[in-house]
Amino acid sequence: MKEIRNFCIIAHIDHGKSTLADRLLEKTGTVTSRSMKEQLLDRMDLERERGITIKLQPVRMTWKGTQLNLIDTPGHVDFSYEVSRSLAACEGAVLVVDATQGIQAQTLANVYMALEQGLEIIPVLNKIDLPAADPERRKKEIVALLGFQEEEVLEVSAKSGKGVEALLDVLIEKIPSPSQNQLFRNNKSLFQEDETRALVFDSSFDSYRGVVSSIRVFQGEIRKGEKLKMLRSDRGIEALEVGFLNPDYSPVEVLHTGEVGYIVTGLKNVVDAKVGETLWKGKGKSPAPLPGYKEVKPFVFAGVYPTSGDDFSLLRKALEKLALNDASLHFEPENSGALGHGFRCGFLGLLHLDIVQERLEREFDLDILVTAPSVSYEIVQQNGVIKKIQNPSDLPDAGHYEAIREPWMKITILCPSQYIGGIMQLCTSRRGVSKNLQYIDQERVEMFFEIPLASIITDFYDDLKSITSGYASLWYEPIGMREGNLVRLDILVAEEKVDALSQIAHKDEAFYVGNAWCEKLKDIIPKAQFAIPIQAAIGSRVIARSTISALRKDVTAKLYGGDVTRKNKLLKKQKEGKKRLKQFGKISIPQEAFFAMMKK
Repeated sequence: MKEIRNFCIIAHIDHGKSTLADRLLEKTGTVTSRSMKEQLLDRMDLERERGITIKLQPVRMTWKGTQLNLIDTPGHVDFSYEVSRSLAACEGAVLVVDATQGIQAQTLANVYMALEQGLEIIPVLNKIDLPAADPERRKKEIVALLGFQEEEVLEVSAKSGKGVEALLDVLIEKIPSPSQNQLFRNNKSLFQEDETRALVFDSSFDSYRGVVSSIRVFQGEIRKGEKLKMLRSDRGIEALEVGFLNPDYSPVEVLHTGEVGYIVTGLKNVVDAKVGETLWKGKGKSPAPLPGYKEVKPFVFAGVYPTSGDDFSLLRKALEKLALNDASLHFEPENSGALGHGFRCGFLGLLHLDIVQERLEREFDLDILVTAPSVSYEIVQQNGVIKKIQNPSDLPDAGHYEAIREPWMKITILCPSQYIGGIMQLCTSRRGVSKNLQYIDQERVEMFFEIPLASIITDFYDDLKSITSGYASLWYEPIGMREGNLVRLDILVAEEKVDALSQIAHKDEAFYVGNAWCEKLKDIIPKAQFAIPIQAAIGSRVIARSTISALRKDVTAKLYGGDVTRKNKLLKKQKEGKKRLKQFGKISIPQEAFFAMMKK
């Protein structure tokens, strides 16, 4: 155990985390130069194309006789739950900061999380060889925010490999051995003699092996073929195979105390081996599981529908297969009068939604339509019972419930100080409340707001980047449900409600939102042979309206002369025909309407 070091890498998107992991693998000889490729630990095509890490990946290396277990974590806020689980399996963390951009809000939040769990933090400045790099300024920034000494901040270039060997030496010197893990030290009463305990910090599905769980052994050892018990789900499993990744599967006979590895469980669904589960082997009554487990809850909900009704069963199978690898994806069937049969899906954020949508289209060759994202609300009914709803169309009319609550978030924004005014205006226009503001140095400021989640899930991040010329970074975390003056805003096309376009809006903003939508849909929906009214309504009260004029055919074109009564007769006949069309005509809502709503 003394010759083991477990650590993860914390970094913002595009700060060079995956490239640094590549250099560590290369310098330790874990991967040969012939097998080396960029972003080696990013296994998905989407990760490589977008340059982001979506799924955490453990790997074992050896440097100067010491076993180094690295967990490469995602950098986006949507996947912060994976970072928290990775931290529980480690004793140290490498904080990677871009020498050109400085520390970001999201990275800062992850560092605080690591400090709370007692991890040793090793600050590293990356990209020092770029012309725009300013190492001295960034060092002072890290010192001011986190209290390190300037000489403790290492300078590396993950691209060229400069300083990577020195980082490996510091990892061995500063990161404590597994016996110093805070989870172990704070809960020694849970660890009895002659018992085995391991924490599941990730699970994935392999089509040949079934569920493969990444684990950290806190006590005892796990051998191939042993019977184990999952304490939270209260079910038994058999260790069909154990081993570690370097970065491919490397089976061994036994995983010892302090080691990070994998176990093939034989389970058929990732949900059965949830992240945070405790594996146990021992005698007597089952003990309490390891603390810190949190159920992953989706923040954002959207309807996913096949454009062809015949593809509904294919969409169901595709979502089931995705859920095998992604335990945070939730879905259930729903039916829409406008779109037919589909599924209501829960996501961790807009990036998670975007990734799932692209995987459905790319991996399963499905043509799908995704409705506007919304959040989960709570309704306090008249009998006092609290009901949760994810679909805006499920909200009853006013008078049929006592109150409605919406989720609020605490957001942290790091940006240059010249953009304070623009950010203040943006947040207050989204019903945000300023809580604090503090200067990191003369040029950068950290701002804190409380804001409804519904206000930031669509175009808030894009607007923030536009206002700050791309220099701002954002971090958010939930702070609970709050009562609000909210109403259901329905969109009616040709006097028929389109439930897929319904949304929940603040009453003071409903008129402006409804009017904007009527005007936008007027430009999107194609003309018909009759006039199409587009209305925004709260209950039975119409608050905004726009009309698409009828597409008029020139029925008098064939006339070559004669009395004017012939022309009037044809126009009257056309007018009567339009009345009949208006009674029986059907309006098809194009996909562009729903895509526009996602960009509202």
